Amino acid sequence: MHAIFILVKCELGKAYEVAAEMVDRIEQVSEVYSISGQYDLLVKCYLAKDQDVGHFVTGTVQQMPHIKDTQTIITFNAFT
Repeated sequence: MHAIFILVKCELGKAYEVAAEMVDRIEQVSEVYSISGQYDLLVKCYLAKDQDVGHFVTGTVQQMPHIKDTQTIITFNAFT
């Protein structure tokens, strides 16, 4: 498993609804944070090593209602 982070811009007034739906409907979603700035949500996901990041983001995350834009951050190493 490896982690990716997705910044999500939502339609106005829909960030909490989108966050709840993501947690409930997408099994790869680990955590969702509301944030300030250009994006509304920071989503932490764990994908299987062989899972295609592009297909996951465009086919699963971006297809959810009320999402206007995303930016994906791919991770390489975790330090503890």
